[in-house]
Amino acid sequence: MRWQIYLLLAIPVIYVFIFNYLPMAGLVIAFQDFDYSKGIFGSPFVGLENFEKFFGAYNFKQILTNTLTISFYSLMTFPIPIVFALLLNSIPSKRYGKLIQTVTYIPHFISTVVMVGLIFQILNFRTGLYGSLYQMIMKSTAPDLLAKGVNFKHIYVWSGVWQSTGYNAIIYIAALSGVDPSLHEVATIDGASRLQRIRYIDLPAILPTVSIMLILAVGNIMNVGFEKVLLMQNDLNSTYSEIISTYVYRVGLASGVNDFSFSTAISMFNSVINFVLLVTANFISRRTSGSGIF
Repeated sequence: MRWQIYLLLAIPVIYVFIFNYLPMAGLVIAFQDFDYSKGIFGSPFVGLENFEKFFGAYNFKQILTNTLTISFYSLMTFPIPIVFALLLNSIPSKRYGKLIQTVTYIPHFISTVVMVGLIFQILNFRTGLYGSLYQMIMKSTAPDLLAKGVNFKHIYVWSGVWQSTGYNAIIYIAALSGVDPSLHEVATIDGASRLQRIRYIDLPAILPTVSIMLILAVGNIMNVGFEKVLLMQNDLNSTYSEIISTYVYRVGLASGVNDFSFSTAISMFNSVINFVLLVTANFISRRTSGSGIF
């Protein structure tokens, strides 16, 4: 019986090994001047030249600043699904709670392309919902939010909150479902308010889950959603929206040169930063709450 379990486990292990671990060998081109005709083993070794090229680029500071700004802004919204799950768990009517859950899950299944299309339609300063309401209330033409680069991060982050809050709350709702109802009953008899029950019963129950999710969020802090940023990007907001992943795309694929060594070096730098942040966040979590992912 045990060999059957190991056989079943072998399928995902082989898949991860082939598609996640074997491609890591390609990172060597970050230290080469990669040439198609010579391949990985024949391309000349250039050391840290590609990294120096990126760090010395005229827009390096701008790209890194944009990436970190959007990432930390998104990280600040981390508690929203937790608060939503706690509020949803407090609803007495289970049927009403299920209805709210279903409604808030739906946006998650909207594709990125459709989502960006909705953003453009709603925020259109002439024909969109925003423009129509502004004109109705203020009796004047609305300012074009999409034309101002400073608005990019706000639109990106809060549209993401709307799309993902319900789905991200699932894991916290599942953790809350494991709380013994008798604890709430006893606390109610003792005169505890709803907020006190949330503070002393619900929050401690989901704290390990929150710690793990926060560690994973910090470990992905440099991985801003590439597709959404690229689709929302235009000449008017590119100063504020150009991030590491879109820069890698433009250098590695969209340009006529297709400098794979340079783009691989940038991606490797991005991954190393994420790894360091992940280990640091896990260490801090271990020391403070006693829980972590390793």
